[in-house]
Amino acid sequence: MNNIQKYIVLLLMVMLFVPNTAWAQTNKQEFVIKGVVEDNLGPVAGASIIAKNQPGVGTVTNLDGEFSIKVGPYDVIQVTFIGYQTVEIPVLSIKDRNNLKIKIVEDNTKIDEVVITSSGVQKKKTLTGAITNVDIKQLNAPGANLSNALAGVVPGIIAMQSSGEPGENMSEFWIRGMSTFGAKSGALILVDGVERSFNEIPVEDIESFSVLKDASATAIYGQRGANGVVLITTKRGEKGKVKINVKAGFNWNTPVKVPEYASAYDWARLANEARIGRYESPLYTDEEMSIIQHGLDSDLYPNIDWRDLMLKSGAPSYYANISFSGGSDNVRYFVSGQYTSEDGRYRTSSSENKYNTNSTYERYNYRANVDMNLTRTTVLKVNVGGWLVNRNSPSSSSGDIWESFAAFTPLSSPRKWSSGQWASVNGAKTPEYRMTQTGYRTIWENKIETSVALEQDLKFITEGLKFSGVFAFDTYNKNTIVRSKEEELWEAESYRDEKGQLVLKRLQNASAMSQRKEVSGDKRYYLQASLDYSRLFAQKHRVGAFAMVYQQETSDINFDDSDLIGSIPHRNLAYSGRFTYAFKDRYMAEFNWGYTGSENFESGKQFGFFPAVSAGWVVSEESFIKKAAPWLDMFKIRASYGEVGNDELQGRRFPYISLVSTDDGGSYYFGEFKTNRVQAYRIKTLGTPNLTWEVAKKYDIGVDFSVLNGKFTGAVDYFVDKRDDIFMQRNQMPLTTGLADQTPMANVGKMKSFGWDGNIAFTQQIGQVNLQLRANFTYQTTDILDKDEAANELWYKMDKGFQLNQSRGFIALGLFKDQEDIDRSPSQAGLANKAVLPGDIKYKDVNGDGIINDDDIVPLGYRQQPGLQYGIGLSANWKNWNLSMLLQGTGKCDFFVGGNGPHAFHDGRTGNILQVMVEGNRWIPKEISGTEATENPNADWPRLTYGNNNMNNRASTFWLHDRKYLRLRNVELSYDFPQLWTRKFYVNNLRIGFIGQNLLTWAPFKWWDPEGTREDGSNYPINKTFSCYLQFSF
Repeated sequence: MNNIQKYIVLLLMVMLFVPNTAWAQTNKQEFVIKGVVEDNLGPVAGASIIAKNQPGVGTVTNLDGEFSIKVGPYDVIQVTFIGYQTVEIPVLSIKDRNNLKIKIVEDNTKIDEVVITSSGVQKKKTLTGAITNVDIKQLNAPGANLSNALAGVVPGIIAMQSSGEPGENMSEFWIRGMSTFGAKSGALILVDGVERSFNEIPVEDIESFSVLKDASATAIYGQRGANGVVLITTKRGEKGKVKINVKAGFNWNTPVKVPEYASAYDWARLANEARIGRYESPLYTDEEMSIIQHGLDSDLYPNIDWRDLMLKSGAPSYYANISFSGGSDNVRYFVSGQYTSEDGRYRTSSSENKYNTNSTYERYNYRANVDMNLTRTTVLKVNVGGWLVNRNSPSSSSGDIWESFAAFTPLSSPRKWSSGQWASVNGAKTPEYRMTQTGYRTIWENKIETSVALEQDLKFITEGLKFSGVFAFDTYNKNTIVRSKEEELWEAESYRDEKGQLVLKRLQNASAMSQRKEVSGDKRYYLQASLDYSRLFAQKHRVGAFAMVYQQETSDINFDDSDLIGSIPHRNLAYSGRFTYAFKDRYMAEFNWGYTGSENFESGKQFGFFPAVSAGWVVSEESFIKKAAPWLDMFKIRASYGEVGNDELQGRRFPYISLVSTDDGGSYYFGEFKTNRVQAYRIKTLGTPNLTWEVAKKYDIGVDFSVLNGKFTGAVDYFVDKRDDIFMQRNQMPLTTGLADQTPMANVGKMKSFGWDGNIAFTQQIGQVNLQLRANFTYQTTDILDKDEAANELWYKMDKGFQLNQSRGFIALGLFKDQEDIDRSPSQAGLANKAVLPGDIKYKDVNGDGIINDDDIVPLGYRQQPGLQYGIGLSANWKNWNLSMLLQGTGKCDFFVGGNGPHAFHDGRTGNILQVMVEGNRWIPKEISGTEATENPNADWPRLTYGNNNMNNRASTFWLHDRKYLRLRNVELSYDFPQLWTRKFYVNNLRIGFIGQNLLTWAPFKWWDPEGTREDGSNYPINKTFSCYLQFSF
């Protein structure tokens, strides 16, 4: 244990035994206050009753709204209930202590009073940083992964989902987009203050969800917060009788949209068109076409829709969650558990095996959060949580299976030959064989997350001073077992023998089941100590200070036995702090700083100091504004600037050290007879002693507003993120250095990103209907300012000056009209492996040299990751009915299509073709169509080619598609049964609900779901989900 750890542990022990004057006053006079909490409909069950600023003194109302609490004469009773305004009553003002009636009213302002920040809870009015608090109700979506609920809900977050496979159906997301081309662009996720994954956390366990976006909000996390921070706090218990919440649901999952492939006859017809159109002999004779059309030979001319054969129309998933909460004055608890099960869509009944080869996912979540009052001012918090996952899938990977769906045409192969053997074509395995005959894979994952926190109120030293210490230990283990086998594979000749029998040859022998085991995992220690000070002086001056030190150690077991560096634990150490001041909660200023250490830099350069400043002005508090605009509830202007460091180096560790290896080093022999062998050494990795921090300079200016008594609320931010000294491997090193294949890392990159994000909400009560309309958006773009790349006189060939992950290709000018058009156009012969013909794609000669080649490849459009993401939501309540809807969309993104499907016959007999091309406007020679009208230079599809066409199948604007879309992401309708009825069965709340997810999509791209990422759409599709659930508490 190093000195830092010793000091923190010593401080924790001192706090446990420190003399406490407040605890010594336990014998002071106390009263028992009894009463009832009501709203305009009657008693309110579950309202929280606490003694303000007295930790552990509290209770909740029972089913009749009644409560009893023991307080001191100078305490203040505070009543809170979600959706209602807080009520505070001084004990001295209570006349009837046995019959106190408290009336609470709905909070129509809809302005969040407090926000969860990096240092705790802060009044939203005095907040100067860019922080978004997320309504947990908006994250209530069917599915096992929380990340899939973020898109279109949280301003500042851009999220993409690429798969619907059980266990792999999470979204990738970025806070304010990707801001660096270095190693790490993802956000820091903190669950209860510790770096953890949040995908596996049930939304029912979450108390608050906040997104920290600018430098002033993230500075205290050092290099970990360079790309934004997500703060999640889980639920805790409150004093009162045990409260049990149960929720169970059933989901039915179907694909949103997949590519539609042509039938066997259409595939054969267009294959002939492709060959004849290139003046080649047809692939199929008229007799063969008749056999295909009428299905007369299922061996040599099958007609199989492989997806229809091997995929179920839908698959179920289930979940059930239960939680218990309650406690006494001194001990409170929240305990929960959840079971989640997802089935895949693979139809595996033909496996003829006793084991399951479907893709399935099961998860068991557990959590126990316990708070114990050690003294009046000392609280010990013990948290234990985690999950167990059991996954099953075919031995073949999901990617291989879905690629085989795209590769195997209806004519490629039968399921089995009529003589009973498993079929193969050119050694390729059919989707059915891959799915059912290659064995299976099981994955068992176990995550345990534990933490102990000590909170000490130090008001006996000075009012408003608190200490907190946290120790966390997490461990993760993943065990994968792959059991593989093979069956005999046979291939048939394209003809039959004289007896009409198939002529088969064996391509592969059967093999017995073999086994491969993979083990991975990690463990993490986290130690943190902090002091927090907050106080209001003279009812005008609000002063705050926060100081924190943390140390983290992570050890992986994912390294080879010879990898000595990989076996060394990763360590981080940081000191950070914050100073805040507010005058009359009208003028605010903050200073944040982080002094962060990293193992990736040499001694003397391991620590970096990263400051941030911010300020805010609540304009609506000015007297002249109140007079001129009484309708303006709140209007605040805020701005921030800060620097944040990043030390992620594309998986490299200790890059300042040169690594020497004997691998490929050879040896030398000396002596008269050259018998003395000396091992040779070579530099495997060249060190960079002067390497330093990548620095993000972040600017933010924003406004928060509320008008007409909270009917309209919102916030808008403009942000800039400038990155200097981005890490990258040197690409331009003279050959004379001898480092052509092992160039060092260097701080040579610069990048700038900027954009807007914001949200607005309108709340209105119309009769008995409570209505809320809301919208949010995030727009971000990037510019690469500098990177290590070769200078080029063709400026558009460089990355500098263009977006990160910029799409690049040729500019298509349509299709060649005729031979005269080809002759007078710049030569494309260098691109083609076949003769250039009318109907081929015509490209622009960008540099004007008369030749189309790679020098004419230019930046095009946008990038695959969305530059714009937005959401439009609706919530309505009428009596006991609740309705919510979410429209989510993306823009400023595009992608190239290609491969099997879009590039018809690019691999000869391998690869499906799209039905949209069969029915669409393609260029067809008049000799085939019988009319010149089909020789259209503006057709949607070029002249067909059998075999790869190096010219037509290149990335260009012809194949570049806009992937923007607007999606009906979520619709939920629920009904709350009247409590007068449910209480007869000792049930406090009972709700039944129905949810539809990804129900409709509007997009210019129609071939498959535009949110998928593969160029040919051959990925496990994202799900359209229909869900029902039952929720109750007692």
